[in-house]
Amino acid sequence: MLALDPKTTALVLIDLQKGILSMPVTPHSSKDVLEKGTVLAQRARAAGVKVVLVHVGFAADFADAPPQNVDAPLSSAAPLPADWSDFASGLQQEGDLVVLKHQWGAFTGTDLDLQLRRRGIKTIILAGIATNFGVESTLRHAWELGYDLVVPEDGCTSLDKDLHEMAFTRVFPRLCRVTRTDEISFTA
Repeated sequence: MLALDPKTTALVLIDLQKGILSMPVTPHSSKDVLEKGTVLAQRARAAGVKVVLVHVGFAADFADAPPQNVDAPLSSAAPLPADWSDFASGLQQEGDLVVLKHQWGAFTGTDLDLQLRRRGIKTIILAGIATNFGVESTLRHAWELGYDLVVPEDGCTSLDKDLHEMAFTRVFPRLCRVTRTDEISFTA
């Protein structure tokens, strides 16, 4: 069991929103990752841990989206549905911090670091979708900012099983403590 101090810990959930949850993911289903994230958030709130919900969204004309002069651009041929950036029903609760991002990582271009530091946060539990996009980008930036990090493997999933496994076996152990959602506890 990994015991974390609720006064200096925040739970940051990445992209548990309708548009992302509807995508095909693996090795864990969106339903399972949402359930793990919801239960972890409930436990965190009950212990006094700050819950941060991060979602991604763009203007209708994608003017605020990252440039796509890349070899494998993200498809943006059709406009996104109106509720694409909305959190899954029941996820957001009063008192949660909400961060809207316009790229993969939750720190760049947002006030997430400021909000965490003003609350005395030293440790971040990070989970969500997709492992090797939003979660990994946020993890790397948080590590560079000096946060202690915990990532439950069963609280994340990706568009590709091999990329998920590579992140958790090769990259994440160098940046954080890898665990499972049921192995996280909060003690003062």
